Amino acid sequence: MADLFVSRSLEEIRFWSRIMKEHSFFLRLGFRCEDTQLINEATQFYRTFEAIEQKALSFPEETDPATIYAFNQEVHTAVSHIWVFKRKVLGLILTCRLPGQTNFPLLVDHVSREARYFRNRLEELNQGKLEPLPDAIIDENVFFLRIMADHAKFIGHLLDPSERKLVDQARDFSHDFDQLLYQARDMDSMRPQSQTVPLLNQFLDQNRVSVASLKDFKKTARDLIEQCKIKSIIHPLLADHVFREAERFLEIIELFERSLTGISSSNRVLHH
Repeated sequence: MADLFVSRSLEEIRFWSRIMKEHSFFLRLGFRCEDTQLINEATQFYRTFEAIEQKALSFPEETDPATIYAFNQEVHTAVSHIWVFKRKVLGLILTCRLPGQTNFPLLVDHVSREARYFRNRLEELNQGKLEPLPDAIIDENVFFLRIMADHAKFIGHLLDPSERKLVDQARDFSHDFDQLLYQARDMDSMRPQSQTVPLLNQFLDQNRVSVASLKDFKKTARDLIEQCKIKSIIHPLLADHVFREAERFLEIIELFERSLTGISSSNRVLHH
């Protein structure tokens, strides 16, 4: 269990610290040139999470669990601070105190939700909490399906309006993932009765197909943006960022599907 705690902690931090670092960069891009205080704060968060990412990469898998426990606490503090920063920025935007900045309110809320998710994951790891598999399946899908729906909306709004076909595709993905999210929330409200193996299997299978399709769309868009073949105001790093998050969600779904095969028809609960 100690080895699992170390490996899972480092894996989560390596992925999410990079995401937090990039959030800082994207927010900074959207601020006005006169927003020097916000720009400086975003820059400091970028450096903080870059250092965390490098530190996480430097730890070997056989690191003492006590060291990783302390590291998780250190990262938790940094994530808590960036969550507060993101919510402050959202408040400034929604009260019209940053006219002309270019960060969508939904995007700022989106990145704050990811910070809260990361913070909660660190708490669960340090407290030794392992959610029962049926609960984890629903909770992770509710979270990530909304993230994917948001991504489709952002892509649709950041593509040039003349890219009509791609804009339509993004709008279609937005609709599809809104529907999947509604279904996931229905599964959530019906639990525990909804948590049968056949229903969870179908739930994961349907989501996997849609996420794989969205991931392919994001990869195509990323490649076209990097090659300057389409018109947009999407930064190439943002295109890669949303692709990596879709890739991670797909990996989580596939892990859940493999875990479900270990549940017998008696419906005993496994932990992930």
